[in-house]
Amino acid sequence: MAAKEGKDYDMHIKLLMLGDTGVGKTCLLLRYAYDSFSPTFITTIGIDFKIKHVELDGLHVKLQIWDTAGQERFRTITVSYFKGAHGVALVYDVTDRDTFEAIRHWVKQIQEHAESNVSIVLIGNKCDKEQLRMVSRAEGEELAREINAPFFETSAKTNINVEDAFNKMAVMTKNSMMLQESTSRPSDGSLMVDDPNVRLTGSGKGGCC
Repeated sequence: MAAKEGKDYDMHIKLLMLGDTGVGKTCLLLRYAYDSFSPTFITTIGIDFKIKHVELDGLHVKLQIWDTAGQERFRTITVSYFKGAHGVALVYDVTDRDTFEAIRHWVKQIQEHAESNVSIVLIGNKCDKEQLRMVSRAEGEELAREINAPFFETSAKTNINVEDAFNKMAVMTKNSMMLQESTSRPSDGSLMVDDPNVRLTGSGKGGCC
């Protein structure tokens, strides 16, 4: 698969971060995108996104990761934020049980507003604060099985499993998009796909918009 002329990537993936306020979504995103961490908590106003370019199975993928910090205090995210999202990171704070219990609420939001084939990863953040832990790893793993999602405990502060969690979400999403591409091909061999982020050629190879 070659990048579309004038573009520096083969595929464009939109990822969304969900979870209650203060769980560390912004810190996780900054660690992943820029390998930086700020100990000062500043609530994001509105919604923001960061761009990360990665290589996945020989493809140059542009990740557009949306941070909903500042909106989650209302426990509701504007439906438009879900539009076009291919993957979702559900984040809770292992030192705050309320944020863990809220995950089911966020799952319901996904079920109501996101595409049915959206990829989900469950993240228990701040695992470096072991002495303050209120949610066990076993409980996180059990919830992940319940919602059928991979599970990671992370620390944006000490950079534990951050890249692994985001990369897992990216790979799952990429594979789902490629599967959608292949199953959207009519029996006559021509190609049809609804996702504008995957560019198809006559040879059946994908690309980006």
